[in-house]
Amino acid sequence: MAKGRGKRKAAPGDVATNRQAAHRYLLMERIEAGIVLMGTEVKSLREGKAQLKDAYATIRDGEVWLVGVYIPPYGPAARDNHDPERERKLLLHGREIARLNSKTAERGWTLVPTRLYFRDGRAKVEIALARGKDTHDKRDSIRERDVARDVARELRDAMR
Repeated sequence: MAKGRGKRKAAPGDVATNRQAAHRYLLMERIEAGIVLMGTEVKSLREGKAQLKDAYATIRDGEVWLVGVYIPPYGPAARDNHDPERERKLLLHGREIARLNSKTAERGWTLVPTRLYFRDGRAKVEIALARGKDTHDKRDSIRERDVARDVARELRDAMR
């Protein structure tokens, strides 16, 4: 579990990243979870085609479900394909699910997927415990990013 907030760059093995998550939410705690997939979904992911933009995770009946992830149909599997936007079960330990359930029961906390990747041949999803940002927080993030870019530009120009 990685704690902290902020934006992470896409790692070399990432299939999909949710770059909007750091802008829309304050990401507090990150958890790696396995994901239950069909064979055609795995093949489609290996082609690097997935979208996490409007996805979220929810807890129902003691299980964590990933909602809104788009994994496109796998071309060669014409009639045996999967539903591209079906809900997918996440694999977590019971104590982690209980802890996340108590956290998301508090007002304003949600579970947001930030990365979808392969590790040791298995598909994994990184979900973050997040709180929605207010408008002024978003403006502060944009301002900090612009200042960091200006400083980097000045340093680069000074080194020439």
